[in-house]
Amino acid sequence: MEKAMDYLGIDLLCATDSLRHGHFPAKDCLFPLITKLLSYFLVAASMTVKLPQIMKIVDKKSVRGLSVTAFELEVVGYTISLAYCLHKKLPFSAFGEVAFLLIQALILMACIYHFSSKPLSVSTWVRVVVYFALAPALFAGKIDALVFEALYASKHLIFLSARVPQIWKNFGSKSTGQLSFLTCLMNLGGSMARVFTSVQVNAPFSMLVGIVLAVFTNGIIMSQILLYRTKGEGKQVSDKKMS
Repeated sequence: MEKAMDYLGIDLLCATDSLRHGHFPAKDCLFPLITKLLSYFLVAASMTVKLPQIMKIVDKKSVRGLSVTAFELEVVGYTISLAYCLHKKLPFSAFGEVAFLLIQALILMACIYHFSSKPLSVSTWVRVVVYFALAPALFAGKIDALVFEALYASKHLIFLSARVPQIWKNFGSKSTGQLSFLTCLMNLGGSMARVFTSVQVNAPFSMLVGIVLAVFTNGIIMSQILLYRTKGEGKQVSDKKMS
């Protein structure tokens, strides 16, 4: 057990020693432990984040209300993040979450393309081919270091851009269509947890800003789901009364 904890980088000794002597663990001991455990919890939770959205699309056989651009940008963002972490040889706790999210995002994109009401355009096929042509080079780190750093620095803008089209589409149609409540809720909860872990590990300011923006945009989407669902239910009730 101790070897497993050491491998994961989790130090339980300071907490267990304090509790054994009848003392509550000190902040310097407790916060790093909570941060590490929370990081691994986020990695485990990320394995199921997008499953509700995938299952909803497959069940309804519809992608109504979903912004294809938003989900495509998510795939690009996750790809850059994972490639950068692999290139920097970061521990699994730092990139495991992104790896699972990327796998699910690719499955989700396949579902969106398959159940789209319109045939895939030539430009869509070009984007798919370009992605699968460039992704292996990114994962292998076979690009200029400065370009890599620039791509990673742009990932926050990419993820922000991935949320804006969906937010705008929801606002325009006054509906969230087939957006999954559970997936959006887990996205919001995960980004809020990442604020805490990033502060504890003294993450760069740019990274913290990106995470705060993720909380903000995910919060807007969650509020839209709650708002438009409530309006939809109210409209259904009024229609029944009229009939």
